[in-house]
Amino acid sequence: MTVVDESNTSIAADRGDALLRVDQLQKYFPITGNGLLRRRIGDVRAVEDISFDVVPGETLGIVGESGCGKSTAGRTIMRLLEPTGGRIEFDGRDITKLSRRELVPLRREMQMIFQDPYSSLNPRHTVGTIISAPFKVQGVKPARGVQAEVQDLMARVGLNPEHFNRYPNEFSGGQRQRIGIARAIALRPKLIVCDEPVSALDVSIQAQVVNLLEDLQDEFQLAYIFIAHDLSVVRHISDRVAVMYLGRIMELAESDKIYKAPLHPYTHALTSAVPLPDPRAERKRERIILTGDLPSPINPPSGCVFRTRCPKAQQRCTDEIPLLREFSPGHYGACHFPEERKLV
Repeated sequence: MTVVDESNTSIAADRGDALLRVDQLQKYFPITGNGLLRRRIGDVRAVEDISFDVVPGETLGIVGESGCGKSTAGRTIMRLLEPTGGRIEFDGRDITKLSRRELVPLRREMQMIFQDPYSSLNPRHTVGTIISAPFKVQGVKPARGVQAEVQDLMARVGLNPEHFNRYPNEFSGGQRQRIGIARAIALRPKLIVCDEPVSALDVSIQAQVVNLLEDLQDEFQLAYIFIAHDLSVVRHISDRVAVMYLGRIMELAESDKIYKAPLHPYTHALTSAVPLPDPRAERKRERIILTGDLPSPINPPSGCVFRTRCPKAQQRCTDEIPLLREFSPGHYGACHFPEERKLV
């Protein structure tokens, strides 16, 4: 039997000035049988009891392997997916169970930038129509007119305002992502969920888009949830980082602590794969390679979900789920046997 340590407390209520609070969030996808009745026979546990908060102007990075649930978490927070359990609070308001109609005005303050700039833009609409869509949906009428406002947005993200009537297929991948960014900031939201916004772009373009996001954050005091699998990008842009594995948060701390002195064995392995600019330091450090395959979210391991690949796993890891607890100020980990490891 799995035993849960109830002495661990949620970290979602730690900071009183939080813009977003996520408490014990769950997202399951049902598995149905092939029979006539299509009965539910199980669940894919994509997100399991994650908690964190985001303050205004902050960037929280979420990293992990493919399939760890980070994109699902972002979409669930945005209420693009219905949460199975837990609580989502935005700007002091519980939005967990709002209806679609009630969510419409909330979209002015919460927006999303999607991973694929090729599929997230309607190929039949012009750039002007795409970027002006938020004004139309929310019934906002800019003082100088929609077209002038959209052209200002295009110029702000580095696009030529004269290309107002062009279609997405006439732009490169980096330019398309800039279109998506312009659409996201059109109504000056407070929070933007960035779902791997640079992973589909060339490396030479990634830095430009990341720098643009940072400039916009400084200008409009935006809060970001930045989801990515590239740890170097996350380190550059994030104030704090949450490390996810099989739907759970393994570690959460300030960016420097995560990359210089992580506590969790899984974080040790991830950060050891980040290239160092110093060839001598790169040759000297230990590369941690995980063995085994990622377990199925349909039937996750008992206790700690990482124990099947963890070199430090013991019987307690099988019997008891390690919940997030604070090991040092602002540094949380979900591990029974944490070890601070200097990696750089």
